[in-house]
Amino acid sequence: MKLNEFLLAEMDREIDRSRRALEQVPEGKYDWKPHEKSMIFGYLADMVATIPSWIVMEVTQNELDVAPADGSTMKQEPKKTSAALIQALDKSAADARAALAKTTDEHLKTTWQLKARGHVVQEAPRYEMIQDTINHWAHHRGQMTVYLRLMGAKVPALYGPSADDKSFRYTSGLAARAHHYN
Repeated sequence: MKLNEFLLAEMDREIDRSRRALEQVPEGKYDWKPHEKSMIFGYLADMVATIPSWIVMEVTQNELDVAPADGSTMKQEPKKTSAALIQALDKSAADARAALAKTTDEHLKTTWQLKARGHVVQEAPRYEMIQDTINHWAHHRGQMTVYLRLMGAKVPALYGPSADDKSFRYTSGLAARAHHYN
């Protein structure tokens, strides 16, 4: 199996799981956070919706500086509804699928850099950085489901049943077909 096929299959499974979590986002909770040191829920949900766009950067650019010295940032319009978040997920996922479909194993083995203020903070082959991004995505989605629970929203079955969704969902294969078991 080619690296891009492996990464596409893995990403597609995570897209399905992210969609189920984003479907549960309650309106009017954008600024909610469980603790003063926690990030706000809306920002966290936005990350879950748009992390596939990071994969596009890891395929199409050689580096990303997350804290440029000039202080510039990538500001996005807040997505305050489940529908807006799912729309953002669909776009970022489609863009990531297209980038991965067009690339080669040779390119995925080349080095990619994550920088902060011009200094390299992480450097690895692109395919490793993409795998780390997918793991990072799962981490933030898990964090988001804790927020959902604390807000009284439903927590969907993601890797197995939840207290709110007793179905066991398994996604597999390049098409990431969902099978529901009750």
